[in-house]
Amino acid sequence: MKLRLMDILACPYDKHFPLELYILSTNYYKDRKVDVKDKPLCELYCGRKGLKIEELREAPDCEECLKTEVDEGVLYCPECGRWYPIMEEIPILLPDELRNKEEDLRFLRKHKDNLPSKIVLEGKPWSLKEG
Repeated sequence: MKLRLMDILACPYDKHFPLELYILSTNYYKDRKVDVKDKPLCELYCGRKGLKIEELREAPDCEECLKTEVDEGVLYCPECGRWYPIMEEIPILLPDELRNKEEDLRFLRKHKDNLPSKIVLEGKPWSLKEG
């Protein structure tokens, strides 16, 4: 998942923005050609810095941001407590009824030591506490 997506992604359940990003692993594409004329490239939120654009004290390194992709991670909505996995660089932002419970729980078990308890034990639509 490109970090730049954090500038537009909102919770599909309640539309909260911005989501929190927990990165478990990344891929870096050093040979990717990028040409950023105006910085910051993002309009509202810098996913690389985890800050709203108006909170940035200096211009972000947009070129490096565009070369980095989240391979595995979690998007978390602090409003409703839902979490969404990122697997193989793809954010899985599905409504509860379309999610695969067993696959999500397997993902949580695999990464439980690297994620906060608000996701692992209290997250929605399911968690390891109830799972």
